[in-house]
Amino acid sequence: MKVLYAFQGTGNGHLARAQEIVPILKKHALVDTLISGHQTQLKSDFDIDFRFKGISLLYNKTGGLSYKKTFLDNSFCKALKVIRNLDLSAYDLIINDFEPLTGWAAKLRNVPIVELSHQASLTFDETPKPEKKDWLGSLILNQYVPCKKKIGFHFENYNSHIKKPVIRHKIRNLNPVNKGHYLVYLPSFSDEVISNFLTRIDVEWKVFSKYAKQNQKFKNVEIFPIDEKKYLQYFESCEGILCNAGFETPAEALFMNKKLFVIPIENQYEQECNAFALDKMGVANSDKLEPEKIREWINSDHRIEVNYPDNIESILTKEVLY
Repeated sequence: MKVLYAFQGTGNGHLARAQEIVPILKKHALVDTLISGHQTQLKSDFDIDFRFKGISLLYNKTGGLSYKKTFLDNSFCKALKVIRNLDLSAYDLIINDFEPLTGWAAKLRNVPIVELSHQASLTFDETPKPEKKDWLGSLILNQYVPCKKKIGFHFENYNSHIKKPVIRHKIRNLNPVNKGHYLVYLPSFSDEVISNFLTRIDVEWKVFSKYAKQNQKFKNVEIFPIDEKKYLQYFESCEGILCNAGFETPAEALFMNKKLFVIPIENQYEQECNAFALDKMGVANSDKLEPEKIREWINSDHRIEVNYPDNIESILTKEVLY
């Protein structure tokens, strides 16, 4: 059996999940890999066979999704050309982690495809969503990858086709301790906005930034370029994590029993849904950087206990490949 594993390059979560899934797939099939998108900072620890610029969501520097940048800075004509020319004839199955080029190419050519992603979980009615529906955000989630068979990942099993998060072994192998500092990963905010805000809250902050080129320190705030080894070091020893309402980072924080505070990216419906689901679980959150809410969170020791089993190989072999 020959499989193409295609994943989205916007953000780091898709690549982090691929690092766990691809080696398992290679035990059961011949596997090629494809990435599209241009906003990931992580480096792959496996060979990527095909790379395309694709379509990425782009943000302003104050925490919001920028529709203007997204539509102006992406080449939709080039993406359409790739979709028309993408040859999938060598593959028995496409496994797709929210990657639009292979999604649409597979639909046009009637190639077997399964979407295996967090975003797939948001297309099920049982998944928690805010009462105020975002019609454009919902449309993107449902049509970005036009695929009938979907298996989703989410914080809880809201549906039999929704699985618990894939926690990579780089996280599972850590030994969590508490050295009192707080880890920050808010890539939708500029370093200036973050440092100006956090210096007003008197705890030790370790900020990882896609904008930083070198280490910087402003009073109680240290800013580091993206560095997975250093990130995991501070992740392991932090008291709490302040991050956007993505999926992988909050899931890993919950798995490590760390205090968690999330801020959804403005105008990003997926993150609004994630924040809504986390709020129902009891996780602290706000729509923006709010000093009083964050101070209240720091002074609290409220943590959420979860059970995220290491069962991705069983899911792949029983529900995806065969």
